[in-house]
Amino acid sequence: MRALIRRSDPAATRSDPAPSRWSWRLQRLMLTPGFRFALRVGLPFCLALIAGGLYLADEKRRGAIVEKLAEARTSIEERPEFMVKLMAIDGADPALAAEVRASLPLEFPMTSFDLNLPDLKAQITAINGVRSAGVRVKPGGILHIQITPRIPVAIWRNAKGLSLIDRDGALVSYISTRAEHPDLPLIAGDGAARHVPEALSLIKAGAALGDRMHGLVRMGERRWDVVLDRGQRILLPETGALQALDRVIALEGAQEVLTRDVARVDMRLGHRPTVRMTEEATEKWWQIKELSGQ
Repeated sequence: MRALIRRSDPAATRSDPAPSRWSWRLQRLMLTPGFRFALRVGLPFCLALIAGGLYLADEKRRGAIVEKLAEARTSIEERPEFMVKLMAIDGADPALAAEVRASLPLEFPMTSFDLNLPDLKAQITAINGVRSAGVRVKPGGILHIQITPRIPVAIWRNAKGLSLIDRDGALVSYISTRAEHPDLPLIAGDGAARHVPEALSLIKAGAALGDRMHGLVRMGERRWDVVLDRGQRILLPETGALQALDRVIALEGAQEVLTRDVARVDMRLGHRPTVRMTEEATEKWWQIKELSGQ
């Protein structure tokens, strides 16, 4: 009877210490790093995003925020240390500097944040007389442009008129008359600008002829003719033009070939140079031949 009483005693029965299934799953989930990160970071971020979306849903509030941001940006950009007050151009002559200024319609003072330096550089280098350019904003509010100009080495006569070209054959500028640059040699013909180094070598060698040499003409985009006074020409070959011209100059020094009534000296066949007389000299020769035949 005592044993039965002890079994029915509540103190004799103890509760199970193991957690329930749902409690165990919740504890396991709380130990997961991803879930803990989501509770610590993801949940506040989502709540803030929802609150911000609700706040910005009002158009007036959005406009006020945009206006405040614009005012803040303007106040920063218009600070004295960010203002550009003038432009300085170095390395260019007055005419080229004026052309550079005309290509950049900038109104000073202006903030440096409104200057796109790569675009400005591209606009400057697009000018014919500019080989390269450097653009930067210097302390003191100065937009500094350093110009490396193209140096003209010859005058090219073509279908468009007269133009100055540099050693690479690039256009420097157009001119109206040959007298504007009497110190530069004259070349002509289609494709002449693509062979400026060769032309300069021929002109240098032709300096031995003095003022008699007027210039060079590119023939058929293949070879050169040396144009002299009195309508004379030296026809040079496609290859070995410089050597052929040296031979003609040597003949002139030894036999005064060009001093005579010669219209053409054809050097296109190196093994057989040909000399063509002028019409007057040819007619006179025939007259002498007829008289001698009588």
